[in-house]
Amino acid sequence: MNIVVVNDDGWGTAGIRLLANEMTKLGKVTVICPDGPRSGKGACISVETPMYLRRIEEHDLNGAEVYVTNGTPADCVKIAREYLFPDTPIDLLVSGINHGSNAAVNAMYSGTIGACLVAAEKGIPAVGWSINSHAMDVDLHWLQPYLAEVTQHLYEEGIVPRTCFNINAPVGEIEGIRWTRQCVGHWAHELGALNEPLPEGVLQGWKLAGEFINDEPSATDTDIWAMEHQLLSITPLKIDWTDYGSL
Repeated sequence: MNIVVVNDDGWGTAGIRLLANEMTKLGKVTVICPDGPRSGKGACISVETPMYLRRIEEHDLNGAEVYVTNGTPADCVKIAREYLFPDTPIDLLVSGINHGSNAAVNAMYSGTIGACLVAAEKGIPAVGWSINSHAMDVDLHWLQPYLAEVTQHLYEEGIVPRTCFNINAPVGEIEGIRWTRQCVGHWAHELGALNEPLPEGVLQGWKLAGEFINDEPSATDTDIWAMEHQLLSITPLKIDWTDYGSL
């Protein structure tokens, strides 16, 4: 089985290294990822910026091929399909492990999930993995036993065309697995003003900040609730955004 592993945190992070190694238990792994952090890129593509690809010759991933690009996670999927596998099917795309939750509305912004949605558009089964911590040294050993087993199960059960799976893990011991829906919530207080001198003529400067507000904290069937209760959350997503109820 040909498995492509991507992420949005860039090459060398603990998440993608662990995920790639675990995926070698399921098939032949090819890693292609950005050459640096691309968090929050969603399904963004490089429209005006030329993309370049280089191969990483020295690494400690078990039998995998590793490539990096200056492009986005979505670009990685396109490069994999058209350049690395022009005549050979990609059986599965696995994205992550993202350092940071992609539950609720975060999935909309996520480069990790953006790559999965691009794969789904191309007919490639896709699974995205994230953990609820932005720390690059977060303890991943609780999650490790689930990576290959859950991914294989979802693949063998069959991933519906034009859909993908968004998996979010809590930090620490995992006490079970739960099928979930996206939590309804929103981000507030998102602009953090810069406390530094501004260039001449600039009115104000900001860094993105904010806090996530759970709009349904009592709901027990959401991805946020699952993570808060030490459960591995699995949410199916689809690329068709049509609101059929409004037609």
